[in-house]
Amino acid sequence: MPSFLDLGVPADLAAVLAQDGKTEAFAIQRDTLPDSLAGRDLLGRGRTGSGKTIAFALPLVSRLAASSRKSRPGHPRGLVLAPTRELATQIAATIAPLAEAAGLRVTTVFGGVSQRPQEQAMRSGVDIVVACPGRLEDLMKQKVVQLDAVEVTVLDEADHMADLGFLPGVTRILTATPAGGQRLLFSATLDRGIDTLARRFLSNAVSHEVDEESVPVGEMTHRVLVVDSTENKTTLVRDLASGTGRRILFTRTKHQAKKLAKQLTAAGIPAVDLHGNLSQNARERNLGAFSSAPEDGGVRVLVATDVAARGVHVDNVDLVVHVDPPMEHKAYLHRSGRTARAGAAGTVVTVVLPEQRRDVKDLLRKAAITAPLEDVTAAALTELVPERAAHVRPAPVQAQPQRQAKQRPAGGERSGASTPPARRRRSRSGQGGQGQAGGASRQGGQARQGGQARQGGGRSYQGR
Repeated sequence: MPSFLDLGVPADLAAVLAQDGKTEAFAIQRDTLPDSLAGRDLLGRGRTGSGKTIAFALPLVSRLAASSRKSRPGHPRGLVLAPTRELATQIAATIAPLAEAAGLRVTTVFGGVSQRPQEQAMRSGVDIVVACPGRLEDLMKQKVVQLDAVEVTVLDEADHMADLGFLPGVTRILTATPAGGQRLLFSATLDRGIDTLARRFLSNAVSHEVDEESVPVGEMTHRVLVVDSTENKTTLVRDLASGTGRRILFTRTKHQAKKLAKQLTAAGIPAVDLHGNLSQNARERNLGAFSSAPEDGGVRVLVATDVAARGVHVDNVDLVVHVDPPMEHKAYLHRSGRTARAGAAGTVVTVVLPEQRRDVKDLLRKAAITAPLEDVTAAALTELVPERAAHVRPAPVQAQPQRQAKQRPAGGERSGASTPPARRRRSRSGQGGQGQAGGASRQGGQARQGGQARQGGGRSYQGR
């Protein structure tokens, strides 16, 4: 495999990558770098996790470093457009060490945070701006930023821009950049106006399509587990969350994400949430906790809505769980793409209730994923989370209040009913052997496997 030096990357930039353990280029980098480093407009198509950020960061920094022009306050020379704040932050983090080696300055521009620091950064002068379209247009209207000096423009995840309705703003922004500048457009698909955008703004562009739009089967294992009730679904999700590796659990709504993260934490499985109701500071804090090692205060479980389905890259995510199956197949692929990134292996589990079977089968067919619907078994759980019983800390179980039996009057006749047997069994959850709320283990008994029956309908597992 060719090295970055072999592909024409300047030695100082290749050295920065080597310090991070990156010495051999991925497919999309091997294919695109010779053209992009030569200054050509480029249309790159590749699935999420294929290495696109470095593929455009290198020509962006290389060209600006070689240019004789200097950046003026409010007039950046490099522009990267991204659909989400999380993606913009991660792109800037990838570009920053490369830019530093070349003596360039980078800043991010997006909403959800105070505008003042962004204004100050522009006044002090920056070379590269990584921006979301909405806030960038606000700054352009206020004359804080002008794009007349942009030499290289990158549009990342253009198809997701279209999904979010950003294409009109993107069109206005690209129109404000000089026609003679280099433009690099990366997208997984060319539908919903992306092809029109490419024809309008790319000049004599070379096109590279590296990966299929569907997820390669060899890198990713797909499992579909059917549960017969919401109660058993809750138990299964807790079991899946209890492993030692990083895992992302996707829910359909922001409320569900917040609620599930709290429930898992209470069950002894520390988790953080990521969704649109969080402030940008809270998003960054929770994503930072998920990215950190456990010894540094990190957590292993992230519960997210589709805000994390695109653009969030965290190394070594072992498992993605569709707690709620997505509405359409592209969302399934993008959610699933949080694991098995950059050649690593990963597993994707979809949890299905009986009434969702038909919709999920249709979803998988459209996503070109072959995975049978299977019942939850002890063997399946052991394959997915072999260590789940070893490290989960039992959450304290609240004993149910026991109904007091009235005193039997003299003569042996009852004046009132005593506590029913089922109620008595439930109230013992806090006595003798301690109940386990998370479903991972039982004191004084065997570990519960695959959502089997609980004793007497009680809310905690009973030791025997």
